[in-house]
Amino acid sequence: MKKTVFITGASSGIGKGIAQHLANTYRVIISDFSKAAIMAAQADLKSRGFDIEAQVFDVCDSGHLADLRTQANEQGIDVLINNAGVQHVQAIEDFPPEKWQQLMDVMLQGPAMTTRAVMPAMKRNNYGRIINVGSVHSLVASAYKSAYVAAKHGLIGLAKTVALEVADHDITINTLCPGYVDTDMVRNQIKQQAEAHQIPEAEVIEKIMLKNMPKKAFIEISELAGTVAFLLGPYAKNITAQAITLDGGWTAQ
Repeated sequence: MKKTVFITGASSGIGKGIAQHLANTYRVIISDFSKAAIMAAQADLKSRGFDIEAQVFDVCDSGHLADLRTQANEQGIDVLINNAGVQHVQAIEDFPPEKWQQLMDVMLQGPAMTTRAVMPAMKRNNYGRIINVGSVHSLVASAYKSAYVAAKHGLIGLAKTVALEVADHDITINTLCPGYVDTDMVRNQIKQQAEAHQIPEAEVIEKIMLKNMPKKAFIEISELAGTVAFLLGPYAKNITAQAITLDGGWTAQ
């Protein structure tokens, strides 16, 4: 029987790419707070031959979290991938408190509560793999991203703590820390910054987006998906509480 993978924030980008990569080996459930977005993602994946399940799930919704615990207990969730994310860029003195709270809720409390929801079933089954999709900003900082950086740093502390709590079970929890990933969202940011600064998109990529990445290349979704697949495999059973960095050399500086 295939193990079940549950991915949050998977209607596009990294989450959707990981789902596609795992679909032939695992039972994959993609989720998102937007019904329209997640159904469109499922339809697209199915049209390309990937057997993917989908459900509406908001990491900030207490009812959805309670349902997730029931789902894990009754149907089993072997792998949890915490991928849901949101961004807001602003100086700290102008940062709207409600926006700060939203980022913390989605990217720190959300992963903590989804982990809480699936953990009883994982312990009972003596098996679980949890992967938090963090960022290079789980390790370093950039100006005007205080809430994002704080939440992503928090994921590493969460993973370390949970790893210690479940060390006597076959359960691991790790955090992926990529630099800029080649997604539609990032490509849209490039276009917006080119328009804002009145410079070519190539210059935005070189001088802004990839400035801190010595290899001067975006991380491909396939690289992240392949890393996830390795962490789910038999040779990674003792890799836990780790920050797995894919940053083109960013943090070496």
